[in-house]
Amino acid sequence: MTAMSKIPRMNRVARRLLVRRGRQSRDAATVLRFQAVAGLAAGRGSVRVAQELELARSTVVGAAARFVEHGEAGLYDRRRFNGRRKADFAFDQCVKRLLHRTPEHFGWNRPTWTREVLCLQMKREGKLGVAVCTMGRVLARIGARLGAPKPIVLCPWPREAREQRLAELRKLEASANEMEPVLYEDEVDIHLNPRIGRDWMLRGYQRRVLTPGKNKKFYVAGALDVRNGALHSTGASQKNAALFCDLLHVLGAAYPSARRIHLILDNYSVHSAHATRQALDDVNSRIVLHFLPPYCPDANRIERVWQDLHANVTRNHRCKNMNSLLGKCRSYLNAYAWRRSTGFAAIRPAA
Repeated sequence: MTAMSKIPRMNRVARRLLVRRGRQSRDAATVLRFQAVAGLAAGRGSVRVAQELELARSTVVGAAARFVEHGEAGLYDRRRFNGRRKADFAFDQCVKRLLHRTPEHFGWNRPTWTREVLCLQMKREGKLGVAVCTMGRVLARIGARLGAPKPIVLCPWPREAREQRLAELRKLEASANEMEPVLYEDEVDIHLNPRIGRDWMLRGYQRRVLTPGKNKKFYVAGALDVRNGALHSTGASQKNAALFCDLLHVLGAAYPSARRIHLILDNYSVHSAHATRQALDDVNSRIVLHFLPPYCPDANRIERVWQDLHANVTRNHRCKNMNSLLGKCRSYLNAYAWRRSTGFAAIRPAA
């Protein structure tokens, strides 16, 4: 006699109460075991119950055996009798503290964390030992991600001077109006060889991106109006003063009635070249340059535009020639919508 044949028949009310008690456990696997037993108690076969619940037949048979031997208590997760959880709230907070630093800060001879190293360091911290898979669940629970670090260069200015300069530029931005618009300017490199970035892929499958081999470059200079989100841009095959001067003429033509155009930009050498000074004279000195502190790219709002451009066009692209790639870049920038609150671009469907 099988375990399933020993399960007594139950009426509808008893089966519903059984399923309700299973749901009160708030554990998906436990709920399925209760539902499997309720299905068998209704007289349905194990194959049919497995199909209805989308389970393996062995899972249904196992639940029946546990119910016959231990009753309802056998259907609960047996780990609930293991005692206090090892990975509790305090454990999670300790892992968070570790992730704010690198393994080298704790004496490990490697610069990046792995789940194995985190497990070993938690033992050093006096916590109970956990398996690598448990550490993976902890990382998911606290919202940790496996991402790429951001390289930075420290600004050589004293902190007070840097903060004062940034505050002045923010005040200038807040005072922007039709007669004196304020724009952020920067240049971006477009490479025919695609930037390789993260993408969702199925397990066991790695997407391949065919590269042209011999790289080609193109450069785009742009200016973002913080008042209405208008984006003005121009491009050239060389990143020199001529590219920046071309953008200055574009801005002069885009704001014919402006008394003064304020342009916030970095300290790239072409921004102070002799040709640049000549171009400023050509537009009757209506464009005033305001330089950011050195190595402060995050303070330049147009950097968000270039990040979105790479994410939506150049990263993992499959264009075979530069003309095709530049066409996509031009279409994206022409349709770009900047939102002042976040700086994120509005995603628009392809035509």
